[in-house]
Amino acid sequence: MDFFEINRHSWDSRTRIHVKSEFYNVDGFLSGKSTLNEVELSDIGNVSGKSLLHLQCHFGLDTLSWARLGAKVTGVDISSVAITEAQALSDRSGLHGEFICNDIYSFGESNNKEFDIVFTSYGALCWLPDIERWASVVAQCLKPGGTFYIAEFHPFYDIFSGYTYFHRADPDIEEQGTYTENDRGDKSTLATWSHPISDVVSALLKYGIQITQLKEYPYSPYNCFDGMEEREKGKYYLSFKGYEIPLIYTIKGVKVT
Repeated sequence: MDFFEINRHSWDSRTRIHVKSEFYNVDGFLSGKSTLNEVELSDIGNVSGKSLLHLQCHFGLDTLSWARLGAKVTGVDISSVAITEAQALSDRSGLHGEFICNDIYSFGESNNKEFDIVFTSYGALCWLPDIERWASVVAQCLKPGGTFYIAEFHPFYDIFSGYTYFHRADPDIEEQGTYTENDRGDKSTLATWSHPISDVVSALLKYGIQITQLKEYPYSPYNCFDGMEEREKGKYYLSFKGYEIPLIYTIKGVKVT
């Protein structure tokens, strides 16, 4: 079974819904708003004049938000619909970005460029079966001394959703709708894999990414799980038996080999 093709089809369908959603707020972006969060903005810092590769970029809002801050951006995503929408947003916004339709592993085999920054964020790793192969692509795409950064949903939350915390070779396969408020109830097949933080860190270290920062947060910048409570502006929390659940983590590293 070709799980990448299954997910590609699903993300083509999801993108058509997402571009019209309030959750993604395309009109707000086109009017000048950034879709980036304070977490990644403060950690990465000034990107002006730097080349930035955004792996699994969806339809390019975050990618082009980095371009708005002066980065020279390239986005890669498996969905042809997402890449078409990203290029259209680039044209409409006047923000230049190069967008490539490919899965991450195939992109790594064909890419011959090196970037100052490799970035990925929020709900990306669960679509990948092999985290070490992903880390090898990250390292290959970085210049020596370049920065890798990921902000990702914490896999600990998966336990509360009925998934394993630890990686298994076989994916979870299920029928789901999407997470935006304009979900039409249509379901598509999705294949996902769990990756504990230890696997992510170990894979990056194996391929020469020196970890300079690892943080965990008790909130999400997105109201995307059932029962979330916005205790601070733009910060959504979940609790279990009175204790806060870790919802996102970030890793920053530098390519040293």
